[in-house]
Amino acid sequence: MNPAADLPVLLERPAVDVAPLVLGGILTHDTPDGSVSLRITELEAYLGAHDPGSHAFRGKGKRNAVMFGPPAHLYTYFTYGMHVCANIVCSPEGTASGLLVRAGEVVEGVELARQRRGAHVPDRDLARGPARLTVALGIALADGGSSLTVPPYTLTLPEHPVPHETGPRVGVSGAGGSTEYSWRFWVPGDRTVSPYRRHKLAAP
Repeated sequence: MNPAADLPVLLERPAVDVAPLVLGGILTHDTPDGSVSLRITELEAYLGAHDPGSHAFRGKGKRNAVMFGPPAHLYTYFTYGMHVCANIVCSPEGTASGLLVRAGEVVEGVELARQRRGAHVPDRDLARGPARLTVALGIALADGGSSLTVPPYTLTLPEHPVPHETGPRVGVSGAGGSTEYSWRFWVPGDRTVSPYRRHKLAAP
C-alpha cells in the first residue's frame, strides 16, 4: 500500500465526508531553510454550488480554478488582502470541494516555525489560525496547485480517524455561517484549536 498514491483516491469525495479522515493528519512542507510538519487539529469543509460560504458558489473562475482540479492539491488564496490561507482540494476533478486548514500543532521544525512567526510566540500559537498556519509552514500564495503527494508538500493521513467535534464555520457571513453548515471539524480539548468567532452578519 502506497499512502501517497492512495491519497487522491481517499480525497475524491466531498470535503464534508473527507474531513474526519484528514483531521489528525500530518502536513509537511520542505523548503531550502528546512522542513516543518504539523498535525492538523482543525478544518473547515467548503463545497461548491450548494455552499453559500464557498469560493466556488458562483462557479469556476481564475481565482478558484484549483478547487475544480484534481484532489490532493493545495488551493491558496488571500484574505483581507494580506494573509494567505491554504486548503486541501477534495472531490473528483471538475467538482469544487476543499478543506480549509485552520489550525495545527507543529510536531517537527518548531524552531523554524518560530523564526517565521516570532521568537516569543508560544508553541500553541505557532499555527493556531489559518493565517498563522501558512506562515509557520512557509506556504505562499504561489504554492496554489501544488500536489500533496510529493515534496515539497506531503500529507499523511492518520491510520484511524481521531475523535472530533463539529460546529458552524468561523467568520463566515450569511447562510454559510449558520448552524445549517456546521462544517467546522476540530479535535476536542486540543490547545492549538482556534477560538470560534461568529460573523456579525452570519444567519441564525
